[in-house]
Amino acid sequence: MAQWNDLVAYIRQTYRVIRDDPGEIRIRVLFGDDAETTGRAQVVVIAREIFDQREDWVQIATPFARVDEVDLLTVLSEVGQTLVVGGLVVMGEHLVLRHSLPLLNLDLNEFTDPLELVAGSAELLEQQFTGRDDY
Repeated sequence: MAQWNDLVAYIRQTYRVIRDDPGEIRIRVLFGDDAETTGRAQVVVIAREIFDQREDWVQIATPFARVDEVDLLTVLSEVGQTLVVGGLVVMGEHLVLRHSLPLLNLDLNEFTDPLELVAGSAELLEQQFTGRDDY
């Protein structure tokens, strides 16, 4: 898979799409393997990015808290000690966990594994730092 349209077609077939715009698709990832996660979900934004005006990349991003509701140093410390994928950024009023991948020669497992890690990690951070399921 080396093109945005191929990735979007795969996402449409595999995940629950809640918004589909040119260059961006949003999905809802559901959780529920145990009593603590049953019924929880995470909205994930998958966007096409063009790096240096020549290379296609895909960005996986999901919010998990409002900046004004958490202690940023505590969240950053937790992310630094526990996560193996993604970076933590502030986007508007939200803390967002995101990860980017080059589309050129991208295999499905190189997309699905980081997607699941980003969504699952954001879900755990949301649960830990807000106690809610807002995103």
